[in-house]
Amino acid sequence: MINKKSKIFVTGHKGLVGSSIVKKLNELGFKNIITRTKTQLDLRNQIKVENFFKKNRPQYVINSAAKVGGIFANEKFPADFLYDNLQIQNNIIYCCYKFKVKDVIFLGSSCIYPKLAKQPIKERYLLTSKLEETNEAYAIAKIAGIKLCESFNRQYKTNFKCLMPSNTYGPGDNYDKLNSHFLPALIRKVYEARKKNKKYITLWGSGEAKREMIFVDDIAEACIFFLGKKTKDFLINIGSGKDMKIIDYAKLIMKKFNCDLKIKFDKTKKDGTPRKLLEVKIAKKYGWKPKIPLNEGLKITIQDYIENNDTLYGK
Repeated sequence: MINKKSKIFVTGHKGLVGSSIVKKLNELGFKNIITRTKTQLDLRNQIKVENFFKKNRPQYVINSAAKVGGIFANEKFPADFLYDNLQIQNNIIYCCYKFKVKDVIFLGSSCIYPKLAKQPIKERYLLTSKLEETNEAYAIAKIAGIKLCESFNRQYKTNFKCLMPSNTYGPGDNYDKLNSHFLPALIRKVYEARKKNKKYITLWGSGEAKREMIFVDDIAEACIFFLGKKTKDFLINIGSGKDMKIIDYAKLIMKKFNCDLKIKFDKTKKDGTPRKLLEVKIAKKYGWKPKIPLNEGLKITIQDYIENNDTLYGK
């Protein structure tokens, strides 16, 4: 059984989700959290990862390490997204089996599901039809990780679980103009437009695509909630159960900044998947549910962005 002295290795602890997981573990009093930066341990290197596991012998692993990005990055660097993510997860999952890790949480994304999946998306819809083209490489890597966990569970009776969160947001997100996801991109666009007294912002695509958002701390709590828990289901959706059009997110963010900008659309850019609303009945069946509503999460995220913006991107 997991306890406050259990050795827990959290990969990707500098990232949006990983940093929240470490914060939550510390708040809960876990005393033996293991982390490594990219320079300390290249997770793509099989020999280095095996040596790390052999030396440190973690009892539990939460894998939040991944190469991630928005539509632009996924379309421009598909080979990197596929290769890096396959290498990272293959090394970690295999070592968890080889060194008898008690439980593994493998984090994926709602983009693993078909582009035109019936809504809300159930876990069993995986691999029932074509993926969305713009993030196909990333999705295929994550699907491979899910199937690897499933195969180890079936062949070796391991207890590896795969959590699939909807679009994530929160403090410490990536606000890069080209490589970020849509919500942090919107926050930066509205902030800069207001600061520079611009009259409008430009959204990629039509603004009609719908997205479900979940606050990063809710994902962190889900990882800790399911770590060490015996479940019949190994693939579990993690979401808020609510979605909105991207144009409506833009209007809500403007309201938070107390401004009213015109919205233009760059329709040379793609919308991506029309809608990605996850069904979260399985997670709720085990007793997990999200706690942070969108309004509260956005308030926290925007405040964090304002406080750190000049440091991150220059005045």
